[in-house]
Formats: sequence, structure tokens, C-alpha cells
Amino acid sequence: MILKNRLKELRARDGYNQTELAKLAQVSRQTISLIERGEYTPSVIIALKIAQIFNESLEQVFRLEEE
Repeated sequence: MILKNRLKELRARDGYNQTELAKLAQVSRQTISLIERGEYTPSVIIALKIAQIFNESLEQVFRLEEE
């Protein structure tokens, strides 16, 4: 299973760049970039923070898919 996300789509919707989202989530811009590309799986805390920033449920931001 791989973790997919809608970060790029949600950032565009809400007008955030990676740096702005990173500051709100208290992570580095590089972390946001890696999550978006599927190269990093965020901790539950980071995932929940990101979902809260976008006012979405965790399942609306992140989903598991078969490889």
C-alpha cells in the first residue's frame, strides 16, 4: 500500500505555497515537497495538522492505495 495525498490540490485551492503551508504545519518546506511527491510518509501528528489547516478530514487529504 502507498499513501497518496491531495496537498498540491488543496494548497492551490487555498492559495498557499509550500513555504506557507510548512510554516503553518511547523515543518520544513522540504518536508511538504517530499510528502506531495509521495517520498515521505508524515507522522500522524503532521498529517492531522495538515488536515486541520485545510479544514478537511484526514481521509479527505490522505488515502491508501494498492501499489
